[in-house]
Amino acid sequence: MNKAKNISDLIGRAVYGLISLSLGIISLTMMGVALWDIWLSVHERTLLVAALLNAIGLIVIGMAVFDVSKFLLEEEVFSSSATKSPEKQRQALLKFLVIIAIAVSLESLVFMFDAGSQDITMLIYPTFLLISAVLLVVGLGVYQRLTRDEGK
Repeated sequence: MNKAKNISDLIGRAVYGLISLSLGIISLTMMGVALWDIWLSVHERTLLVAALLNAIGLIVIGMAVFDVSKFLLEEEVFSSSATKSPEKQRQALLKFLVIIAIAVSLESLVFMFDAGSQDITMLIYPTFLLISAVLLVVGLGVYQRLTRDEGK
């Protein structure tokens, strides 16, 4: 039974490692594409502001994907499943949700600038995205308040 658990753990770590590596490559590719688009916009003298806004969006998403990749690598590949206390699991969940909240917040701001410069009637969608980011942060605060250790 113990040997089967070790094999299962090894397979799980390999799969999470492959997923993490794939996400890291995808995120770096997104950031490279963003920089390439800026380069082309500067040298072809096209709309630089539009290219910069698109690049910000790609880089923010790439950063979030890279953070998720790093999180998976640290939590699922390098850490031992035997040492995961409830407190460590709580911290890992909070770290992951903070990454998502930051990415959603930044992306909503990029969408707001883009919509505000093109069509003011389109501001409703990024506004709802920003509201969802705020609700996520509030939810994180409530979660931390409800799960904190009273002995500390």
